[in-house]
Amino acid sequence: MQYIITLQTLPTSQPTAILRRQASLPELPKVVPETCGDVWRLVRAQNIQGAGRNLALYLDDQINMEIGVELGAPLAVSAPLIASALPAGTVAATTHFGPYPQLPHAHQAVRDFCRLHGHTLAGPNWEIYGHWQDSWKTDPSKIRTDVFYLLKD
Repeated sequence: MQYIITLQTLPTSQPTAILRRQASLPELPKVVPETCGDVWRLVRAQNIQGAGRNLALYLDDQINMEIGVELGAPLAVSAPLIASALPAGTVAATTHFGPYPQLPHAHQAVRDFCRLHGHTLAGPNWEIYGHWQDSWKTDPSKIRTDVFYLLKD
């Protein structure tokens, strides 16, 4: 797949409601969707309004992450949910269309772009998953995931 990489400035952080997790690379395909489901159960149980798309924020190379949902505004949440936010700043971003197991190609494309153009990664990177469509079961090429890498100033 050909990826178009763009530089974007995110002027403000995006509020989130998350659960913190750590996983090995082979565990990601299980941990991320299970945790997204756990977050949605908690969001519904706490009657949190304005929850949006699922996300996974990868904080470091040890795969410490925050998995959760976008919020329209910062909100108080009850444990075990944690109020957090996606970072503001300049990011390199791309959109991946296709099954989740192919997402590493999008990440590699962004890292290669940054290396080629002299952009230094700040560390955090994240994925925002499109709202699930039943049609994706029969045509997974339509599954949308936006991939972001925070850059150092």
